[in-house]
Amino acid sequence: MNEAIKEACICTYEVPVGAIIVHEGKIIGRGHNLIETSNDPTTHAEIIAIRQASSYLNSWRLLDCTMYVTLEPCAMCAGAIVNSRIKRLVIGAMDDKRGCCGSVEDLVRHPKFNHRVDLTIGVLEKECSKLLKDFFKNLRRDKGTGTLSHK
Repeated sequence: MNEAIKEACICTYEVPVGAIIVHEGKIIGRGHNLIETSNDPTTHAEIIAIRQASSYLNSWRLLDCTMYVTLEPCAMCAGAIVNSRIKRLVIGAMDDKRGCCGSVEDLVRHPKFNHRVDLTIGVLEKECSKLLKDFFKNLRRDKGTGTLSHK
């Protein structure tokens, strides 16, 4: 999770979310949000990490992989996690507004899907939550001053 936090800290004008994918003890995918930078709503940390890991393994199936992510994935990312067959998902902070791994919905363990993900939540939760709280606190503080050029 520490590596996912490092990835989240790369985000300057993005919501600080970081994700890494590990296979056989090696990081094979990394991602941080690039939505604002790219103007692409699919460039979430998890999607970027899945693309890198799939490229590394030369397969869309990430069967023996673990993803570590600082914030509970949204519906799009939870769907990609299920579809890529990631074995295990480790989450830092839960997202009670958009999270789809247990908070709002639970897509990664849905009984009707053909793949379910092993789930661990609350790993370095305080550190992951602090990244988000600090980001939004600074965004609100700087909103009227023009010092933070967030789109």
